[in-house]
Amino acid sequence: MQGSPGGAHRDDERGGDLQGAGDAAPARTDLDVPVGAEPARVPRVSRCAAVFERGLAASLVLVLVPVVVLVLSALGAFVYGTVVFIDSVRRTVDHPIPVGNKIGLFLLVVDLFLIGATLLIAGLGFYELFIDSVAAGSGLDRMPAWLQMSDLNDLKARVVAMIVLVAAVSFVEVLVDEPHPRDLLELGGGVSLVIAALTAFLRYGSQAHGRD
Repeated sequence: MQGSPGGAHRDDERGGDLQGAGDAAPARTDLDVPVGAEPARVPRVSRCAAVFERGLAASLVLVLVPVVVLVLSALGAFVYGTVVFIDSVRRTVDHPIPVGNKIGLFLLVVDLFLIGATLLIAGLGFYELFIDSVAAGSGLDRMPAWLQMSDLNDLKARVVAMIVLVAAVSFVEVLVDEPHPRDLLELGGGVSLVIAALTAFLRYGSQAHGRD
């Protein structure tokens, strides 16, 4: 029995659909991206986060406040040391005896200058670590090479070394005034422990940082 024309027509349409489905392009995948073409990048941070980061970077300018304060404090210590020196010379000329008391006056001058130098080193360290480095070289507008600081360890080493000097000079200053032996022994023991602790911290702390 001969098939109806309608059935043949439906078979032709079915075959056409199958052929069209076979000719359809496969779905596009990431592997089909041409070599060398850069895919669209998603922003890493939002605009608000970027503005906040710029604000944090700009906040480093606040470090100028302690830098100025430390430099002015160093200047004050130097001026005060100079005044004490002038007064010590006047006292020595007027009353040269006893000698021990006069030596203590000049040691106080050394102490004040060391404190001023410590404050100045701290101010320079803050500036170099947070703002910008100062070029090493010679002349009044240059930074000595030994004051170049690249991290907090460098600042710590210089400040701790100056504190040890100040503690030692302060003890000698008390020593020349000839206090009671027991008081001198107790003070000397305390100062020795402090100096030993700072020296150990400076030495072994730096070695631990180097291993890291």
